[in-house]
Amino acid sequence: MTDFQTLVQKSAATIGRVLASGSVDPVELTRYVLQRAEASKADSVFLSTTPERALSEAKASARRLAQNRPLSPLDGVPISLKDLIDLEGEVTTAASALYRDAPAAKRDAIVAQNLSAAGMICIGKVNLTEFAYSGIGLNPHFGTAINPLSPDVPRAPGGSSSGTAVSISSGIVPCSIGSDTGGSVRIPASFNGLVGYKSSEGRISTQGVFALSRMFDTMGPLARSVEDCVLLDAAMRGQAGPAVQRAGIKGLTIIVPDTVVMDDLAPAVARNYEATLNRLEQAGAVLQRRPLHPFAEVIRLTAEYGSLVAADAYVEHRGIVESADRAQVDRRVMARILGGKSMSAADVVTLQRARRKLQGWIRDTVGEALIAMPTTAITAPEIAPLEADDELFHKTNMLVLRNTSLGNFLDLPGLALPNGQDENGMPTSILFSAVSGRDDALLGYGFQLEQVARG
Repeated sequence: MTDFQTLVQKSAATIGRVLASGSVDPVELTRYVLQRAEASKADSVFLSTTPERALSEAKASARRLAQNRPLSPLDGVPISLKDLIDLEGEVTTAASALYRDAPAAKRDAIVAQNLSAAGMICIGKVNLTEFAYSGIGLNPHFGTAINPLSPDVPRAPGGSSSGTAVSISSGIVPCSIGSDTGGSVRIPASFNGLVGYKSSEGRISTQGVFALSRMFDTMGPLARSVEDCVLLDAAMRGQAGPAVQRAGIKGLTIIVPDTVVMDDLAPAVARNYEATLNRLEQAGAVLQRRPLHPFAEVIRLTAEYGSLVAADAYVEHRGIVESADRAQVDRRVMARILGGKSMSAADVVTLQRARRKLQGWIRDTVGEALIAMPTTAITAPEIAPLEADDELFHKTNMLVLRNTSLGNFLDLPGLALPNGQDENGMPTSILFSAVSGRDDALLGYGFQLEQVARG
């Protein structure tokens, strides 16, 4: 009898190899995962399941695998999707009470189409921060998916792709798809001890995905390994297979910035970060500890002029903000969107021009090097104090988003890798970033970077 509980905690690539060997029936695996996903609704992880679709896809996969004709290395592997990705016949709620009873989507989002074309099994859709606008991961409408790595004290799952991460870290599915506008893939990866990959803007289609900021929204996977993320990146883009080539890090220049990203770190985060840097040097990487002035400039610009994401979100959701429906939106989310309403046209244009200039500076200065920083300044915080104090929530949210959001403003693809634990057993994480468009190079280095980060 197959031990499905153990199997689903393996990497997606490993499960794909097991399925291809014929030793496990994808239909039976799908039935097990569907049962777990359905039960997780009580814990606010899955918001909906798609049993008819999943079993149909699993049966088709079983036929292909029996004929040794898999569509990809992930044929038959179960996956969950953040509930802002359209699935034909399913409601896309964006975890908002306003869309709980919205009309069902008429077609799959491009990314969902591509995952199905790779033979993956869509189990259903998972929870998130309302409108995907928070790094903490709380949701007052559908409940919060509690971080399963803290069984005694309820801790934040990370946002906005909270259910995306928890559906993996709780052992339901091996991989899941999220979105990243300010850190929404990398932060949940950090809090849950997972690998999270944020793509460069435009690399992965956002067509059919509920928008927060059309300027900044990107798609990316969370999984158990870099190999999984490489395979999922190819599948999400509709590629027959990955073009990523493994690359060693001996001689690789890694910039270690001392600007902004090292401020207010939790002791365990700082300790594990420095230990990882030491291991990188031992593996032959060349570390350059230096300032990166664009990081400080992004912080200054945001403080002076406001947030481009907030401005974009206000335009996107103006109909809600300017109606009585705004009262039904999470107050913490609405407060951030209203920050965009108060910005002037001069503020927005100034930020856009500065963004282009800083992106060019980073491109010219960083070149083929990578940048390393702690993914999040802290580990997963306790939920109760954040629910009780909006000021503390906002302060913590900004701290959690700080490092990752720099990558969104500068359009840096990023790879978040687990690199240890704190005194409570909660994961810490290190983030490696490349200049825009160098996703393949980043992922290629990621195989060895993962080994080094894990120690």
